Amino acid sequence: QVQLVESGGDLAQAGGSLRLSCVATGSISSIGTMTWYRERPGISSRELVASISAGGKTTYGDSVKGRFTNYRDDDKNTVLLQMDSLEPEDTDVYYCKVVITHAGNKGAYWGREAQVAVSS
Repeated sequence: QVQLVESGGDLAQAGGSLRLSCVATGSISSIGTMTWYRERPGISSRELVASISAGGKTTYGDSVKGRFTNYRDDDKNTVLLQMDSLEPEDTDVYYCKVVITHAGNKGAYWGREAQVAVSS
């Protein structure tokens, strides 16, 4: 069974930094694109924050470009989101989504959530 374990959510001050981690565990054959989304309570749509392909190509949402950096460590089945120059508008619930091949099947798996709160 495959699971994604998120960590790193916390309270930070504006201008500060946080790092989110998402680790895939279980019997994994390969990992594809690893993506972070965020969602504000009461708003049903999730905003793309950052994505990194299996080849290392990164994509960022406009609101985080230049402030957030997405890394992957394939040896540890991990994706990290380094969040710098945090703003109160970054306060959200963050989710990781990872494309994983497991037991011959490829699918998208979601982490539970990481709460980020940024005070002004």
